[in-house]
Amino acid sequence: MPFTRIKAVMALTLSAAMLLSTAACGTTDDSDSGSKASGSSSIEGYDVSSVTKDESIAKLLPESVTKDGKFTVGMDLSYPPAEFLAADGKTPVGFDVDLVKAMAKEFGLTADPQNANFDSIIPSVGAKYDVGISSFTITPERLKAVDFVSIFKAGSAWVVRKGNPNKVDVSDVCGLKVTVQTATIQEEEVNKLNKQCKADGKKAIDILSNKLQTDVTTNVTTGKADVSYADSSVAGYAIAQTDGQLETLGKATGMAKEAVAIKKGDTATAQAVQKALQKLIDDGTYMKILKHWGVESGAIDKSEINPTDVTD
Repeated sequence: MPFTRIKAVMALTLSAAMLLSTAACGTTDDSDSGSKASGSSSIEGYDVSSVTKDESIAKLLPESVTKDGKFTVGMDLSYPPAEFLAADGKTPVGFDVDLVKAMAKEFGLTADPQNANFDSIIPSVGAKYDVGISSFTITPERLKAVDFVSIFKAGSAWVVRKGNPNKVDVSDVCGLKVTVQTATIQEEEVNKLNKQCKADGKKAIDILSNKLQTDVTTNVTTGKADVSYADSSVAGYAIAQTDGQLETLGKATGMAKEAVAIKKGDTATAQAVQKALQKLIDDGTYMKILKHWGVESGAIDKSEINPTDVTD
C-alpha cells in the first residue's frame, strides 16, 4: 500500500480509537500512488499550485458564491481517504479536498472546506455551504433535495477483523452487529436487509449507526461490531491504515457514481462545477490527484449534471 500508518489521525474526533496503536480509516487501490506520506505521521495533499483561474468558468458562478471570495464546501472530515483531518487534528486532507482546492483555483476563489456531520450537509447546501462534497452516492431520494455533479465512483464493501473470528457470512447478516455511518447508502441497504430478516422470521440485525466513519472502523477493530459496511474506497484504506487488523469479505459490489451536491435549481453553480471538474479530468490533474491517494480505480472520464446512468 502507498501509505504508511497514520498515528493519531483524527485525534480530536476519535475517542474509542485511542485503544488502537494507530488510528485511521478508509481505502486505497493496491497500486503505487506516489504519495508523499512516507515515513511520517502527517499526510500531504497533492500540490495544485499549477492550477490557474479559468475566466470562462469563473464567470459562470453566481454572486452568492463569489461575493466572499471563498468556495465554501461542506464535508464530513472523518472519511479517509476522501476527506479527513491530518494528524494535527485541524488540517483537511484527502482526494476530495484536493479536488476542492483545484476547483477553487479555477474559480479564482479561496478553498474553504468546512467540517460537518454527514447527514447535515445536504440540507445546508445553498445556505451555509456553496456546495457539499462528501462521497455522496447519487440516489433518487437525494436528487429530490439537491442537484448533483458527478465526481467519482465507488462500491460498497464488508469489513471484518482479520481472520473473520466471528465467522461472518455476508450472504446472511441476520442476528449480527453491523456498523455503518449514519445517512449513508450503506445504512439504507442494511436497514433493508434488517426488514427482510424480520420478514423471514430471523433474528434482527443490531445496527450500530455512527456519525463518524472513523467510529465505524473502530467498532469493528475493537470487536464492538461483527462487521462494517462502507464505501469500497473507504474500506480498503481502513485495512491499510489499521496495520492488518481488518480485512474485506468478498468483492466490492454496487459500483455507483458519487457527486457534488448543489442547491436544487442552481444551474449556474452546477454548470461551473461541472466544467471545472471536466477541465481537471481533461488536463490530467484529476487523475494525478486520485493516483496520489491510490484511488484511481474510482476515476470517471466525464463529469455530468444529474447523470442518469448512476451505476456501473
